[in-house]
Amino acid sequence: MCLIAVAYRVHPDYPLVVAANRDEFYTRPTAPAAFWDDEPSILAGRDLECMGTWLGVTRGGRFAAVTNFRDPSDQRASAESRGTLVSRFLAGKGAAGEFMDEVEARADAYRGFNLIAYDSDGLYYYSNRGAEPISLAPGIYGLSNHLLDTPWPKVTRLRDRLSAALEPAPSVEPLLAMMADTTMAPDGELPHTGVGPERERMLSAARIVSASYGTRCSTVVMQSRQGAIRFAERTYGPEGAELDSATYEFQRAA
Repeated sequence: MCLIAVAYRVHPDYPLVVAANRDEFYTRPTAPAAFWDDEPSILAGRDLECMGTWLGVTRGGRFAAVTNFRDPSDQRASAESRGTLVSRFLAGKGAAGEFMDEVEARADAYRGFNLIAYDSDGLYYYSNRGAEPISLAPGIYGLSNHLLDTPWPKVTRLRDRLSAALEPAPSVEPLLAMMADTTMAPDGELPHTGVGPERERMLSAARIVSASYGTRCSTVVMQSRQGAIRFAERTYGPEGAELDSATYEFQRAA
């Protein structure tokens, strides 16, 4: 997952609204979002190479997502898969804050990451390239491949668009539409993360389009105060070809 916007306790009827894009090489084997056979309470896509996920929710309302922290100098083949952080939290029973403390204790086992986890305990954020885990206050947050709310153009633009999309109430199609934006940032506003100007330009769009690497899916997660959970996914192929869309709706389990 490479771009996430989260509205936490901002809308009176929706304590959690998430819109996200997962960017990856098209050759990496991936399963679309579904309830997992081996963990029936988890609804998520799946990385079939390491069997983790980038974003998911459970029938009980637990939510988590991870993004990579862009650092071309760290190419450790021995590092553990960052996607297992999400699947471990979703499959677990412990509070989100406690889970983040456990992750911090083993932070060096992974290449750079940003992790968001949500449950009845609250919304938490931790990066092994930042400080200690934090409990987030109500607000709108943006995250890409640097630290939380780093003002990259696509992050600030997405936060503003999510704020507007909450009025009068969020809905799936407008949220998916904002994640489909392929506008690239002007060269003078590009970050400098060590991948070169041409790639920085390509990666600056909310939805990345190319022949070999790009946005594989856009996902919306909405949880209402009454316990209704809506999960929508739209998948894409090389050169941005739209492949499929799926929506799941269910009531949060006790």
